[in-house]
Amino acid sequence: MSLWTSLEPASATVDPGSSTRVRLRLRNTGDVVDEYRFEPVGAVAPWTTVEPPTLRLYPGTTGTVELTFAPPRTPDATAGPNPFAVRITPTEHPDAVTVPEGNLTITPFSEVRAELVPHTVKGRFRGRPRLAIDNLGNTKVTASLSGSDTGDRLSYEIQPANVQIEPGRATFVNTTLRPRQIIWFGSKEEQPYRLAVRRSGVQPTEVDGTFVQRGFLPRWLATALSIMLALAIAFVMIWISYKPPVASLAEAQSQEVGSTLAPPSPSATPTPPPQPSVTPTTPVVEETQDAAAGAGGGGGGGAATVTAQPPQDTAATAVNRLAKDDPTGRHICYRAFVTGDGWQKPVCDGTFAGTTGQNKPIKALNIAVYGAGGSAANAFLRNPESTDGKGHWSPSWTAIVADGRNNYIGSSKKDAPNMLGFAINIGTGKVCQTARVHGFDWGAQGCADPRPGYIFGGALENDRWLEAVKFTV
Repeated sequence: MSLWTSLEPASATVDPGSSTRVRLRLRNTGDVVDEYRFEPVGAVAPWTTVEPPTLRLYPGTTGTVELTFAPPRTPDATAGPNPFAVRITPTEHPDAVTVPEGNLTITPFSEVRAELVPHTVKGRFRGRPRLAIDNLGNTKVTASLSGSDTGDRLSYEIQPANVQIEPGRATFVNTTLRPRQIIWFGSKEEQPYRLAVRRSGVQPTEVDGTFVQRGFLPRWLATALSIMLALAIAFVMIWISYKPPVASLAEAQSQEVGSTLAPPSPSATPTPPPQPSVTPTTPVVEETQDAAAGAGGGGGGGAATVTAQPPQDTAATAVNRLAKDDPTGRHICYRAFVTGDGWQKPVCDGTFAGTTGQNKPIKALNIAVYGAGGSAANAFLRNPESTDGKGHWSPSWTAIVADGRNNYIGSSKKDAPNMLGFAINIGTGKVCQTARVHGFDWGAQGCADPRPGYIFGGALENDRWLEAVKFTV
C-alpha cells in the first residue's frame, strides 16, 4: 500500500438541517507522483461532499481534503450513529483502493403535523371527523389524544386514544363528537372544539374544528304545532259552550239507515310490506321471480313457498348506513375478495381491507361512495401471456356508478387472475389510496382530483399481487 490516511476527527455529530466537517489527511508513501479520486460511500453519501474531489501528491508529500456532511431536516436523516466511508482510488494504481471509515451521529428531532378531515362536521346527534397525524421527524412519536371545547358542551370518543407513529409515516384517528344537549326545536348552532396531540416534554399540537349541531325539528314546525293546538282547544271550548240540538234526529236517522244496511263484509287480506330492492344480478331476485311465476301459473295448486335469503352486506349497504347518520358527509366503503376467504365484510374511510403477510392475493374489489359524485374504476390483472413480465388492464373502465351504488372490479370466479393494482376516480373532491403489495410494506398515500384525474395503486409486475388497500374521499 502506497498511501497513508487519517480522519480528524473519526467521529462527528450533526443536527438535521445543518452541516459539519471532517478533515481527511493522506500521504503518498510511494515512489511516483499519483493522483487520488475521492468518492463518499454508505448511507450518508447523498449528503456528503468532498472538496477537492481529486488531489495530486508527490512522493512523500501530505495533502488534506474536507468532508462536509449536511443531512436534511427530514425523516430520511435517521437519528443515531451512522457509519460513513470514503473510497480513495489512485490513478496510477487503480486496484489499490483505500476506504477510511468514520462515524456520523445525527441528532434526533421531532415534528408533528395534524389536520382535521373535514374541518367542519354537521349532525343532530353526533359528528364524525377524522384526525390525520403526520410524523415529520426522524424518531418514533408516541402521543395521546384528547378533545375540549368551551363550556364542556361536547363529549369525545377517540379511537385509538394513543398512537405510535414511525418517522415519515402518518395515521388516521376516528373521532365521534356527541352534544350533551339535543336541540329539539330551532335552527342550527355552531360549536367550536379542539383536538390535541400530546407528547411528553413538548407543547401539545392542537387542531381547531367546528361541529354544526342541527335542530331535531325546525322552528316553523314548532310554531305550526302551537297554532294547531290553540285552534283545537278553542274549537273544543266552543263546542262545549254551544252544542247544537241534533242528537235525537241523528239517532233516529242512524236507526233507520241501520235497518236497511247489510252487515259489513270481512276485511281483505292485508297487503304485504314491499320486498327489499335487490341488485338484478343476485340470485335472490331470480328465485323470487320464479316463485311468483309458479304461484300465479296453474290454478287449484298450493302456493309455492320460497325462503328469502338475507341480503348480502356490500360496500353500498355500508356506505348508505353512514350516509343515514351523516347525510352531508363524504364517505367511501369497500371490501375485498381474498383468495381462500371469499368476500370480506365491508370497511370504510381509511380502514384496511384484505390481509397482510398471509400470501393471500386480492381477486376483486367492491367499492361504493357517497357525496363524491359517483365512482369509476378499473383493475390491473395478472397476464400469464405477458412477454415483458407485466399485467394488463381488465379491459376498460367501468361505467360511472352513482353515489350509494356498488362498483365492482376484478372477478370472484374460481380461476380469476390475481389483481396486481387498480385505478379509481370520483366526480367531486379528492380520492386517496394506500396499497400494500406482496413483498412490500404499505406504500405512501396517493390522491387525485376529480375526473378525468385518477389515482393508481398496486404493482405492475406479474410476480407481485395486491394484498390490502385503504381508501378515503
